[in-house]
This record gives sequence, structure tokens and C-alpha cells, in this order.
Amino acid sequence: MLLLLYLCTPSLGFFRNYVKYKQVNIKMFLRTPLTYSVIHFFLCISGHRNIVLKTLISERWFFFIYKTYLSLKNNDYMKHKEKYIKKYGLTYKSN
Repeated sequence: MLLLLYLCTPSLGFFRNYVKYKQVNIKMFLRTPLTYSVIHFFLCISGHRNIVLKTLISERWFFFIYKTYLSLKNNDYMKHKEKYIKKYGLTYKSN
């Protein structure tokens, strides 16, 4: 059961990337189980209960924060501003 829970998210993500981009990226697929392993290990040695649930949630939080940091660092919003204006019909006030 534990293995099934830990393979569900990466497998669904792998499938979604294939459907959306028609690509297979093994690094991206293995990234989640490796992150699960690290988080699971630290939760085990620190004596937590409900480790599987905490591991699944912590992994999602970790990647949410990591990807937000990368977007801020790379200034993604300004790089893609024109695309957002066309796609969502956004208008901005001039300074």
C-alpha cells in the first residue's frame, strides 16, 4: 500500500507530461520518488507518526515553494507578460 501511494503522484505526472508535451522525462519522473525518500527518512528518524501522509503533503509543499522561488528568480511573469495579455485579455495601467 505504501509503495502504491508513493508511486501514484509521479505516475500521474509522468502520464500528464506525456499527454501534454509528448515527451518522456525520466529525471522529472524520478525527482518525486527521490524527494519522497528523503522526506520519509527524516520523518522516520525524527519519530513522527502518519509518515506517509506527511511525506506526500511535504513533497507538494516543497515543490510549490521551489517552483515559486525559481519563477521569482527568473522573472517569469515579465518574460511572459505579453502571452498573459493575449491569453487572458489583461489590461494594465501605464505608469
